[in-house]
Amino acid sequence: MEGLKKTPLYATHVKHGGRIVDFGGWALPVQFSGIKEEHLAVRNAAGLFDVSHMGEFIVQGMDALALVQRVTCNDIAKGFPGRVIYSPMCNERGGVVDDLMACCLEDGGYMLVVNAANIEKDFDWVTSHARGMSVTVRNVSAETGEVALQGPNSQAILQRLTDTDLSGMKYYRMKEGARVAGIRATVARTGYTGEDGFEVYCDAEYTPDIWDAIMDAGGDYGIVPCGLGARDTLRFEASMPLYGHELDDERTPLEAGLERFVSFDKGDYIGREALARQKAEGVKLRLIGFETVDRGGVPRAGYPVVCDGSVVGKVTSGNYSPTFDKNLGMAYVPAELAEPGRELGLDVRGRILRIRVVPLPFYKRGARK
Repeated sequence: MEGLKKTPLYATHVKHGGRIVDFGGWALPVQFSGIKEEHLAVRNAAGLFDVSHMGEFIVQGMDALALVQRVTCNDIAKGFPGRVIYSPMCNERGGVVDDLMACCLEDGGYMLVVNAANIEKDFDWVTSHARGMSVTVRNVSAETGEVALQGPNSQAILQRLTDTDLSGMKYYRMKEGARVAGIRATVARTGYTGEDGFEVYCDAEYTPDIWDAIMDAGGDYGIVPCGLGARDTLRFEASMPLYGHELDDERTPLEAGLERFVSFDKGDYIGREALARQKAEGVKLRLIGFETVDRGGVPRAGYPVVCDGSVVGKVTSGNYSPTFDKNLGMAYVPAELAEPGRELGLDVRGRILRIRVVPLPFYKRGARK
């Protein structure tokens, strides 16, 4: 693990038997007890994830809203203190620079939560568009710790540790200045698993204390520590896009099925013209979900999708689904091939397996297909 970046919880993961891997230059646990066990614990009870590698930028000043509106596709002006808004951040061609959470702060500023692999790129992107504005942008990623408590028992567990009324906190809301195990923190009710859950942000030095307190509080609620493996299978079942797979500098939010997070009413922003043109002309490629019909292999990113003997797309994410006990995948294909029920082919190392297009998301809380 020499030379890799480490979160404040690295020693905690090693102590509790986490299998540490290189994840984009970070030393992070891929699993503790096992990916399937951790996955099902989150679906049925609770799991705790280290997400301290994520990036956080604080945007403040008279032009804070103007800057955030400029670099995002969603309408952040509809926010208010305590609201969290998901948005793609696009380039001039409409491709996705990154996808982020815009957390609306009590002082009128914003905390932008970005993907770990894109921290430097995103910070340069945002600050380059802040020139001439009355605004400050601070990268506080290194001094911020974050854990994610996910699963149907997450509210009961976290409520043991805070006086903040979690039952009154709606989805995609947050509370600054909360106390968790006596430690000042920001609590947000979002998630990346398809389940109910909370993110707890705190000063990096206190992250191990909050982790230990949550694990102790969840002992009789079935909580388990979770690694990157279960985080990926959970987000995949919920069809939440992963940057570098479903999203990148070439794919647009419209192609990725994120139309509801693109506003054409809020005025100008980076990528608006390209997105408006694509909407008017019609999207040529669409992100589909599929299930395998034939046995013979798990879909993996990069596998070709074929139709009538020709390659028409490639898998962006694929995996075995512990919840449904079947192999599932996502891929970009021509829009005319995207209707549910259509059968296509998947090239698995030279063998063509039948796959069937199915609606996304694969998994919805409380409504398993």
